[in-house]
Amino acid sequence: MKKYIIILFLLLISHLSFAQEILATVQVNTQQIQGSNQQAFKALEKSLRDFINNTSWTGRKLQNFEKIKSNFSLVLSERDGNRYRGSIVVQAVRPVYNSSYESPLLNLQDTKFALEYVENENLVFNERQFSGKNLIDVISFYVYVILGYDADSFQSSGGTQYFAKAQQIAQNSQNRGYEGWNQINEPRSRTILIGEILNPNMSQLRATMYTYYRAGLDNLYNQDQSQGKKNLFDALMQLKMYENNFQQNYFFNLFIDNKSDEIYNVFNSNNNGGVNIADLKQLMITFAPKFAETKWNKWK
Repeated sequence: MKKYIIILFLLLISHLSFAQEILATVQVNTQQIQGSNQQAFKALEKSLRDFINNTSWTGRKLQNFEKIKSNFSLVLSERDGNRYRGSIVVQAVRPVYNSSYESPLLNLQDTKFALEYVENENLVFNERQFSGKNLIDVISFYVYVILGYDADSFQSSGGTQYFAKAQQIAQNSQNRGYEGWNQINEPRSRTILIGEILNPNMSQLRATMYTYYRAGLDNLYNQDQSQGKKNLFDALMQLKMYENNFQQNYFFNLFIDNKSDEIYNVFNSNNNGGVNIADLKQLMITFAPKFAETKWNKWK
């Protein structure tokens, strides 16, 4: 009976991962633009929040506790008529089983962000074509990336359908006069990111991400942490195959940057039975040398 309940629970978790949509907060900061109408941008905040939270991205209706918590922070620093330039920070978290801990799924800053906006205009998304103003295209792109990251964390390569939608948006946005979509001279563009995520050469990273969450973090809050830590260790060591060609890979470096604090904290204890911490330390120094003194060399 107990085995049946466990299997049922795992099936439910797998099902919910594909049903989840977004529960977003939105901030629009225009303090660097003199004379900007703050009320207009407060209205934009609300419109964006409603757009993200009320659009049916997956075709499922869910309770708030089932949705993916995320944050979109827009900082607009330049204005030319109705056209604005600035940056956007996109963040999302994933709950960890049997705990109150929320693990970072995605945390990135996109500095090639521009848009055209007229006060009180309707925000309408059509996945088959570019909007003409870039705002909805960028936001929708990152919503699908978040959905993909989340689904990948519950089933190996489970996010492919959402990443494919993000890639379609990137393709629609090519050569439209907006930065951030280019495939050349923009090594951290949206098009580069989604291309790397869907590149078969990066399938091991996506497999590692799944094992990291489901076999690692989701087992880390049991009474005995040793198996969860061992699973995390094994997943991370699989990334050794990238040690000679990761430097220019946006997707890979985003994972390392997003997870460095978490990885350090998990193994920053004496309870690391079954884990060769020296091997993991050397790997992390290779992937994230900037944290060698503040993190990896502190491991005992």
